[in-house]
Amino acid sequence: MSKKKRLIYLPLGGAGEVGMNAYVYGYGPEGAERLILVDLGVTFPDMDTSPGVDLILPDMSWLIERRDRLEAIFISHAHEDHVGAVSRFPDLLDVPVYARAFTANIARGKLKEAGLDERIVRTVSPWPEMTEAGPFSVGFVPISHSIPETSALVIDTPEGRLVHSGDFKIDHTPLVGEPFDEAVWEEIGKSGVRALMCDSTNVFSPHAGRSEAELEPQIEELFKGAKGMVVATTFASNVARVKTLALAGERTGRSICLLGRAMRRMIEASVETGVLRDFPKVVSPEEAQGIARESLMLLVTGSQGERRAASAQLARGKYNGLEMKEGDLFLFSSKTIPGNERGVIRIMNQFSEMGVDVVDENAGLYHVSGHANRPDLAKMHALVDPQMIIPMHGEHRMLREHVKLIKEGRREGIVAVNGTMVDLSGNAPSVAGFVETGRTYVDGSVQIGALDGIVRDRIRMALNGHVVVTLILDEANEPLGEPWCEVMGLPETGRSRAALVEVLENDLGQFLARAGAKTLADDDKLEQEMKRIVRKVAQDEIGKKPEVTVITSRLA
Repeated sequence: MSKKKRLIYLPLGGAGEVGMNAYVYGYGPEGAERLILVDLGVTFPDMDTSPGVDLILPDMSWLIERRDRLEAIFISHAHEDHVGAVSRFPDLLDVPVYARAFTANIARGKLKEAGLDERIVRTVSPWPEMTEAGPFSVGFVPISHSIPETSALVIDTPEGRLVHSGDFKIDHTPLVGEPFDEAVWEEIGKSGVRALMCDSTNVFSPHAGRSEAELEPQIEELFKGAKGMVVATTFASNVARVKTLALAGERTGRSICLLGRAMRRMIEASVETGVLRDFPKVVSPEEAQGIARESLMLLVTGSQGERRAASAQLARGKYNGLEMKEGDLFLFSSKTIPGNERGVIRIMNQFSEMGVDVVDENAGLYHVSGHANRPDLAKMHALVDPQMIIPMHGEHRMLREHVKLIKEGRREGIVAVNGTMVDLSGNAPSVAGFVETGRTYVDGSVQIGALDGIVRDRIRMALNGHVVVTLILDEANEPLGEPWCEVMGLPETGRSRAALVEVLENDLGQFLARAGAKTLADDDKLEQEMKRIVRKVAQDEIGKKPEVTVITSRLA
């Protein structure tokens, strides 16, 4: 007896967090559904939870195990949390990757850099063009956001129409990129929509969102009052904002210089694909060094306090021969993502110590969000008029609050965090099961799993320090001399005022003198006992229980 067919939605990243987006849709018999993937993004590490890590990726194991059922990958837009991992999972790249021109340009660059075949990325035209992928027919509907050519996806299935909003805002004058077109969304809704998967980022913001165009006069007025050099940072991908800042600089008589690889790459991609026109002429960093400070504006990367970005390097001294001085102005034309506050504040204070005037977006004058606020979400619900709505792209509290908004509109909604498989086949969404999800890490040049213990061990060493104990035993399993210790990340002396290394070595020597033949012959038992002694002594001396590595060598 054949199994009943069903329509499923499964977030593997991006639901219960902001970033690392990866959403699976499936249709077919239970356990044999044909699948598509929407977005494949990254999130970024921090020193508290992922020290030393370069990137954080969604765990795609569930989909990789079922890659023979995957029809295609669709990328909604070119933000890193949506396209950043496209080159990190070659096992998924046996299928085409579909995106609009600007996003395709960014995706191809990532594949080329990774040595993968960039030809799998296929450029599609916007709605009403549709792309067939197994039982799905997918259209890219232009929608306003903070990066060019952002698209929501209309996904037509045998069970009805789905709408994946992606990241969006309601902006009728976005300056770069397409404006929000209410008539298009009303028309899409008239055909009947079974489910809307909807952005939840700004559900707690009670006022309607503002347009990008509202910022131009305010930024220009700020720059007019600047006496020295003007430097501004924003998300490099926010091409409209970069253009607004550059035009304000040009109108106030300043030459424009771009600093930071991501800033230059985004502007180049925007020009190459035709989404950016009339951008002011820029000068090179070498040319900028010969321009009077009051006639120069730098547009730099690093709005989130990234240590290696241009803004952080300027805060530490020179970057590409340019430096900040007393009387200069630095503008953060961006919102600080939760978790990045310390890095941003550190840079602000470093600039302040130089005598630089720092301006941020706290007053709301120099930044507008790229995500829909609560009234805008309600408006989108009404325009699309779906039977059910599944909140996505947001922390758990955001998803939960979004469900409350959905129910205010008398529609069906459900909180579905990463790993929650939702059955969309009925009249209301229902949980069909759960799959294991998590994170993987790009650490240097390799990709590691969250359960490998590498990041955990690194955190433990950072918190507790590390002791290496070396012991040599002769042919009769007798210690050949005393054990010796090397300490890292620990104080040199403790409560006894003696050197910590000496106290450790003395106690270990006493233990070995008492140890029986069975203990000395058993590497595992010997290691266990020596670790216990080191941790106990360190706890007594310095109040820490360090990580301990025991190296035992036996002479043949």
